[in-house]
Amino acid sequence: MQTLNILDNSPSKFDVLNTIVNKNSPIKINNSGLLEQLQTTLNLDKLLDIFAMEAARYVNFSGLYFKNQLISKSLTGSRKSKQERQFELKLNDEFIGTLSYGINSPISMSHYKDLKCIHQILLYPLKNALQYHQAMQLAMQDELTGLGNRRYFDEQLKRAMHNANRHQGKVGLVLGDLNKFKAINDTHGHGVGDKVLKQFANVLRTCIRDSDSVFRFGGDEFTIIVENTSEFALDIIKQRIDNSLKENVLLAKYQVGCSLGATFMNGADDEHSLFERADQALYHQKLSTSKHLTVV
Repeated sequence: MQTLNILDNSPSKFDVLNTIVNKNSPIKINNSGLLEQLQTTLNLDKLLDIFAMEAARYVNFSGLYFKNQLISKSLTGSRKSKQERQFELKLNDEFIGTLSYGINSPISMSHYKDLKCIHQILLYPLKNALQYHQAMQLAMQDELTGLGNRRYFDEQLKRAMHNANRHQGKVGLVLGDLNKFKAINDTHGHGVGDKVLKQFANVLRTCIRDSDSVFRFGGDEFTIIVENTSEFALDIIKQRIDNSLKENVLLAKYQVGCSLGATFMNGADDEHSLFERADQALYHQKLSTSKHLTVV
């Protein structure tokens, strides 16, 4: 795939309101309607959908992609193409991101200019949506470890169960906490305790697949949502965690261990019943001296 970077480092003199009221603008009406539609949402996916409908008037594309340092979004249904035409989006010299079109034929010069115009209309709604997205991400994130928090877990579990019901998939839920973590805090201080929690969070990240999700509830309590899983996936995760705890220098130094309880979703489950069953498995594991993962 070839990528053509089109950079415009000069400050833009384009003014949205002037374009809308300018009678000589060939896309005056559409610009006005586009701006109004873009201002109706702060959801990045919806914003991309709305914009794509207007962009389709000027270029025949099979994929549309937005990317910056923090986020990457694709228009739903985007497909592979022969080439990619990439535009750099700037607002008052501030880099917003890149917008890329997957194309199979060249863009004419007149349509290229039209795209540049509607990109300017997109900038303010896009920046607002990005700021909102970042705020929501922070609200869903555990400050210490960077993992998802309990609020985010609730949303993701509901989504995972819904998808599993639709596609006859299998969802596993793993709950865990660190053994004798209070003793680490009491003996070595909360600074060491925080380092242990961060390292354990990193261990969990390395022990799951890209399709799985890991969260911290607070304290030393963690959970993992395992999607599209097999009967043995939870045991595999347990073994990976055990091995990683032994190999991690910091965690091995403080002899950090963990208890894990897990369960699989069944057809009668809702989020509460699934969580309660995993919590019971964790409780039994903590009572047991067995090193095997308790699955119920």
